[in-house]
Amino acid sequence: MATLEQLGLELSSTLVQSGGQGLDEIIADSMRHIAAALGADRCMLVTYAPDGNSLSDTQVWERPGVRPGGIRQLSWYIDSLIRGDKVVLNAVPDDLPFEARCELRAADAFVLKSHVAIPAIVAGQKVCALCIDVMSGTRTWSPGVVAHLTFVVEILAAAIYRDRQKQSLRNLTSEVARMARPPAHGADDLDDEVDIQGFDEIVGDSPVLLNALARLVEVASTDATVLLLGETGTGKEVFARALHARSHRRTRPLVRVNCGALPASLIESELFGHERGAFTGAVTARPGRFELAHTGTLFLDEIGDLPLDLQSKLLRVLQEGEFERLGSSHTQKVDVRLIAATHHNLEAAVADGRFRSDLFYRLNVFPIRLPPLRERPEDIPKLVWYIVHQRQRALSRQITEIPGYVMDLLQRYDWPGNVRELENLVERAMIQTTGEQLACPEGLGSPHAVADSHPGRLDHIERKHIEDVLQRCDWRINGPGNAAEMLGLHPNTLRFRMKKLGIVRPGKTAS
Repeated sequence: MATLEQLGLELSSTLVQSGGQGLDEIIADSMRHIAAALGADRCMLVTYAPDGNSLSDTQVWERPGVRPGGIRQLSWYIDSLIRGDKVVLNAVPDDLPFEARCELRAADAFVLKSHVAIPAIVAGQKVCALCIDVMSGTRTWSPGVVAHLTFVVEILAAAIYRDRQKQSLRNLTSEVARMARPPAHGADDLDDEVDIQGFDEIVGDSPVLLNALARLVEVASTDATVLLLGETGTGKEVFARALHARSHRRTRPLVRVNCGALPASLIESELFGHERGAFTGAVTARPGRFELAHTGTLFLDEIGDLPLDLQSKLLRVLQEGEFERLGSSHTQKVDVRLIAATHHNLEAAVADGRFRSDLFYRLNVFPIRLPPLRERPEDIPKLVWYIVHQRQRALSRQITEIPGYVMDLLQRYDWPGNVRELENLVERAMIQTTGEQLACPEGLGSPHAVADSHPGRLDHIERKHIEDVLQRCDWRINGPGNAAEMLGLHPNTLRFRMKKLGIVRPGKTAS
């Protein structure tokens, strides 16, 4: 049924664009569209209580003038929903079990003709159920219609689940912020800085990074699938290791597969294993990464590069927890917590037909966006000292000072390669350093560009431009028509530059 499928895709796009804002209104609008697509008289979304053992709120759309009545008062029906069972009734009361027919009032039997209810489960938790009533006549709920309705309700359930998780995000953010150490400005303070926030390899305390870490803490203890989104070099593998280390599976293996680094012909064997003789060169049987990660965590890096024909097999493992080795008809069960990562826009890939929509929704249970380095320039001094501390023994260096103009250049650079590029550039500078003062890294400009030649000119031009834009935007940094958007900067980056350049809104005092 193309109408329902299109509705699901549009609903997903709307939820992403809204960022979770106005969820109640989006759900109410969805109920109306679902009812219109099916010719139904009533469409409801029933949510479960957090424990999953009772039903909570209900959002309803119903045709004006529709008569009351239904099967929601039946204990059989309530028990079915609480168990998470689908209820498909083509004809009421004929399709009801005997005990339910006895319980159903005669008036309701004439009002309700057909009904379908589809619960949705996210991360092992019952979230909501989509319930549809038809009073105008009986109808057959075909497997195709049920599949499309399942697709839609799973999208809604994922949005509700994320909204629930956000309720505790503010507290978690505060907790993580309290764990952060004060910024380190020199090599003597580095030992206190290395283990910031209890994450061995994640350095920084900028707001955008703390927000990502809070989401990590929030989901780590569950078995929910996590999708790490970020540009190349933002540390997706580091976040995956931190997730695994904070999960109850931390004593079990963390197995990594880079889907973009393997030829398409080898990825299936790498993921699912093969039997002897399954293909030319398969002289012995070999377990796949799913088997190796059993009861542990599997990290699929660059999931956006996975070939289409393998996406369906991956979807089956995620849905049913089973697979077969290449060359084998024996089905194996597997218990794996999946972490996926990509620098691609998967929604665009779904729209272009390069990525399965159903797999995307299975992966997108709990997305975490990793901020690029240009959005957190205040973390760069700590990162630079961390890299120096980690590498100077291997390079036989003893660096105790980083000139101010060098750090200034590092913070002004755009970092298209993010933290990975910073690591390489700082290591190159360390190799070129002969004393205790870090040399200026190549590729960032002359050491005298800031210090000597025309002091202040670049700062003056930048300050004047930022002030002009701020005045045109009435000094708005967030919200519609803000200055950060006009300058092509993240709001936190703009605030950092304003502080660095001493830009203060007229009538306010600089702190």
